[in-house]
Amino acid sequence: MTTQDRAAPRGFAMPTPETGRSAVTGPAAGQAPCDAVAPDAGECMPLPPDATLELARDEQARLISRLLDELDREFIGLVPVKERVREIGALLLVDRLRGRYGLTSSRPSLHMCFTGSPGTGKTTLAARMGVLLRELGYLRKGQLVSVTRDDLVGQYVGHTAPKTKEVLKRAMGGVLLIDEAYYLYRPGNERDYGQESIEILLQFMEQHRDDLVVILAGYRSRMDVFFQSNPGMASRIGHHIDFPDFSLDELMRIAELMLEREQYALEPAARDAFRQYIGLRMRQPRFANARSMRNAIDRLRLRQARRLVAAGDPVCRADLMRLSVSDVRGSRVFTDTRAAPPAALPG
Repeated sequence: MTTQDRAAPRGFAMPTPETGRSAVTGPAAGQAPCDAVAPDAGECMPLPPDATLELARDEQARLISRLLDELDREFIGLVPVKERVREIGALLLVDRLRGRYGLTSSRPSLHMCFTGSPGTGKTTLAARMGVLLRELGYLRKGQLVSVTRDDLVGQYVGHTAPKTKEVLKRAMGGVLLIDEAYYLYRPGNERDYGQESIEILLQFMEQHRDDLVVILAGYRSRMDVFFQSNPGMASRIGHHIDFPDFSLDELMRIAELMLEREQYALEPAARDAFRQYIGLRMRQPRFANARSMRNAIDRLRLRQARRLVAAGDPVCRADLMRLSVSDVRGSRVFTDTRAAPPAALPG
């Protein structure tokens, strides 16, 4: 079987307006295909009802499939999130194919809300969505611009509008992620200018919905209050995706993946100790899921470096890669009274 004949994995196949058209069989073969989002009646005609699109032969289809499969591999856990992303991809696929046949095909709302605890992958997925939507032909560039309230709201009269518009200008053609978006709205402060920024965002979200995807992110309970206070914003969000916290097993897999990428390895006893560390850290304040794993690994590296330098012995490649049980147990998490005792940990 040649590359051209190999079927696209998981049934995903998506042509873009510029390249990678799907093969057409039947009487319409050779006919210039129409773009499902913005067909040009002067250059193409809708496909006849009996035409068949051979999506599995489409180069762009395989690219989209690869992006979605990379999402499966790189994101540990988060099954509901990945399923929702596939649903969105399927919706856009079907929408574009309907347009190829001349069926009504209005652009769906792609503005989103990501809710969940810190470190659950919201920013990373927003970047992936930008790439995916670019490859689907729904965004020109697909870049991610990540901001908070301070990037949008000014400190005095006349300062907010230019700040917000400058951010929107940078985000055009891509994805604008507003982290902890509920801080834009502070009803108790009459001198706050957050509402002005919200009104500008609403205007751009409606007028430039073909060239901008806005993703609001934050804790679910606070976002619910924000939407109740700003029904105009709530009505423009087409997709709500909730990111669950990672389990202990998932966090262990995430940490091992991070270590593998940086060419470190836990010795067997250190691996058991690190699993215990995760269980203790999960019960402490300010735990941030995968972000806490990144911080823990950085501190592991510091303790390993201190151990090697203090010993003053010759070192080899394996020594520089190995993380010992003493490197793990050097964390104060094991002596912090806010954590549960090791005997209480599962697994």
